Amino acid sequence: MHAKRFRLFITLLFIAAAMTALFVWLGREKPVEVVVKKVDVGAVQETVANTRAGTIEACRRAGISPSIGGQISKLPVKEGDIVEPGQVLMELWNEDMQAQYELSISEAKASKANANQACVRAEVAKRESERQKKLQKKNLSSEEALDRADGEARAQKAACNAARATSEVSKAKLNVIQAELDRTRLVAPFSGIVAEVNGEIGEFVTPSPVGIPTPPAVDLMDISCLYVSAPIDEVDAPRIRVKMKVNISLDALAGEVFAGTVKRIAPYVLEVEKQARTVDVEVDFVCQKDCENMLPGYSADIEVILDEQDNVLRIPTEAILEGNKVLVFTADNLLVQRDITTGLNNWEWTQIIEGLSEGDEVVVSVEREGVEDGVAATRDTSD
Repeated sequence: MHAKRFRLFITLLFIAAAMTALFVWLGREKPVEVVVKKVDVGAVQETVANTRAGTIEACRRAGISPSIGGQISKLPVKEGDIVEPGQVLMELWNEDMQAQYELSISEAKASKANANQACVRAEVAKRESERQKKLQKKNLSSEEALDRADGEARAQKAACNAARATSEVSKAKLNVIQAELDRTRLVAPFSGIVAEVNGEIGEFVTPSPVGIPTPPAVDLMDISCLYVSAPIDEVDAPRIRVKMKVNISLDALAGEVFAGTVKRIAPYVLEVEKQARTVDVEVDFVCQKDCENMLPGYSADIEVILDEQDNVLRIPTEAILEGNKVLVFTADNLLVQRDITTGLNNWEWTQIIEGLSEGDEVVVSVEREGVEDGVAATRDTSD
């Protein structure tokens, strides 16, 4: 009887232990899934980037408007046309000035003809005076005839000079009218593409009032040369120098990175918004052929390379926690926090000086719930 009770007791005890183990196993926390990256060797750049999106700009761009008001009579170009220097872009009604110009041309021709006539007479009078001098020496002419010939020669010479002066006045008048006529024509100052035309034939245009900007009549761009203008935070600006290397990326050409160099750093600070002061930095493309598919106005981001190291230990920057710490995925599937010493860094890579070795695996999905020091983990193979 006692043996049966003992066996029953042992059986119940065994069942209780098994149930307890089962409950513990079922109640344990599942390992967290983490994305890990191996510590490898490669290049790391220390960079500074723009605070807001930059813009692709044309090296030459002019918003052109007539210097006088008037009615548009000719508009020989349209948006998208390629023009050459001196090509007429817009012309205001100028028939009255054109008539004055043609009249001035006729007057200038008449003045020149009168001057030629007066100078021919002066030449004839001069030869007559010299002939009288020779005759007088041979006592074949009187003093009175010589004086008369000499006076006539001087009078005709003065008339020649006066006629020439009148001809010069006519030329100057013609130039004045030509200048007035030129003011009615808008011409291209350089070769480029017409980006915008504000106006139609028959409409009136007026010059911009002082201090009140108005849209230009024609917006002309030279898109054969492009550069990037981007704002850099005032804190980062002192570290930038002209000719530094730059990485350029565009939303319109996602995935591509273009090489550039710093061309200009603005010598002043812009206060665009409260508590946000920036310095404009201009960047040239190293290879202008890269610009063939780009348009002025594209948004662009720049990374100015302050320093660069090759063949150094590196990890993704996203793996670094506050205080220069990382979570290492160990061989026994645990996350262990480790202190590190870093060197150069940018948004993508950070150089490791101490604390990690090549081949170590660090967690990059540090924002996931449950990812912390000492927890069990498993690799997320979906990424």
